[in-house]
Amino acid sequence: MTDQGVTVAGTDGLVLSGVEEDRALDVLFDERRIWSFWSVRDTTASPSGLPGERTVAWPERMLRFLDGRARVTVRDHVAGAVLLDAETSFGTGTERIAFVNKQGLPIALDKSGRFHPEFSVRSGDQLEPLLEAMHRVIAILEEEGIAAFPAYGTLLGAVREQDFLGHDSDADLGYVSRHGSPVDVVRESFRLQRALAQRGMATFRYSGGAFRIDVEESDGSVRGLDLFGGFFAGDGRLYLMGEVGVDFREEWILPLSTVTLAGHEFPAPAEPERLLEAMYGPHWRVPDPAFKFETAADVKERLDNWFRGLSPYRRDWQVNRAHRKAPVDAPPSSLALRLAADIAPGTHVLDVGAGRGSDALHLAREGFRTTAYDYVPQTLRKAERRAAREGAPLDVRMISLTQLRSVLGEGARVARLDGPRALLARHLLDATTERGREGLVRFASMTLRGGGRLYAEFATGEGSAGDGLYPVPLDGVLESIERFGGSVVSADVEPGAPGHAGRAAVVARW
Repeated sequence: MTDQGVTVAGTDGLVLSGVEEDRALDVLFDERRIWSFWSVRDTTASPSGLPGERTVAWPERMLRFLDGRARVTVRDHVAGAVLLDAETSFGTGTERIAFVNKQGLPIALDKSGRFHPEFSVRSGDQLEPLLEAMHRVIAILEEEGIAAFPAYGTLLGAVREQDFLGHDSDADLGYVSRHGSPVDVVRESFRLQRALAQRGMATFRYSGGAFRIDVEESDGSVRGLDLFGGFFAGDGRLYLMGEVGVDFREEWILPLSTVTLAGHEFPAPAEPERLLEAMYGPHWRVPDPAFKFETAADVKERLDNWFRGLSPYRRDWQVNRAHRKAPVDAPPSSLALRLAADIAPGTHVLDVGAGRGSDALHLAREGFRTTAYDYVPQTLRKAERRAAREGAPLDVRMISLTQLRSVLGEGARVARLDGPRALLARHLLDATTERGREGLVRFASMTLRGGGRLYAEFATGEGSAGDGLYPVPLDGVLESIERFGGSVVSADVEPGAPGHAGRAAVVARW
């Protein structure tokens, strides 16, 4: 950028002028970095048509904070040149804008576009539990025959700065399995997760080759410690969840060397610079708080097929704006109302694929013991908190219908509970894969034996069914239900709402 400048366009975003090259820019509110972006990659040409003028909208997650006053600064991340430094008002508020979470901790947007307390605002005492957890996990994995080391942003910070990256918000560990088959790598990853769980660590699985360990910091906040598995394929390439697939040599990993991170010594790949180049490209030494992985399509496809088949569409669900905006207090669906009218008091309702939880919250408020299920249960936390405040009997659990061990484990747990049950599955059969549909019917077969009913609503036929929905054949659903010992008590089919293409699918309620 030459003769560069930036102006604030209210809550719409920023207008950049004099843009000639792509540069990483930091946006600060009252001298604290909140967001970073690239001046070309993340912007669009201005409607004015002026040469070098570009615009960028505020990230959606920032908008709820933009009501009040702040000193807004935009500066070049590498050169340090200040492009904007101005006292600015947003909305009708008069207070200083504060980017903090519900615990009052300062937060900023990470590279995934999510708000987290960054390492830059955490003290050494607060981060000590995370460092100790890293040592403990590495030691436990060593007992299991695994040589783990800091990876991704954690390795980058250790090599480049001997500390956590200030703009990072979680810690990463990696390891290279001695197995050469993805199936064996997956089995090993589950074995490692069990070993950590047996030692009292809370975990959450992302895929067949990666999971998270939750670490509580000294002030009670929870930090994620991710563990990524990898292996050498027969073609001499190293694949490491979740972004690496490159030609690599084993001697660049083993024997392990060491690095220093925040005053602690950790194991590291034999040549960590080689792995950092595989992760971040040849310019990994240049700080980039707005970095985005651009994984090659063939690498992504292999990692998806080998390891991420357990959770198809998860990322789509997490980023879908319509789902995020759905209010938890939305009126209950007609299907939920029908279920509530049919079942007896004391029935345990299982709402599978509960989304934001508005149906589940309504049923709990009506006095039904309700369990809300999703394979991204974070979307249900607001409904869970609301129910807890009101004393409504709602709990939230995770289930992955495409993962047989999840279906069997949760199905066996619920089947042992006393009392009648009913299962609600609204727009779930048309939002998952064939394996997921079979998983739902299998779960229903395990939990509803003895006369319990499944209430399902889904799109069928041809035409558009809406974001993330894919019409499914009625015959296939019926065949699956009968194969698992069920029968259709009643069925209604009616036109659905017009889709994006102007032609709507029909909606079946069974």
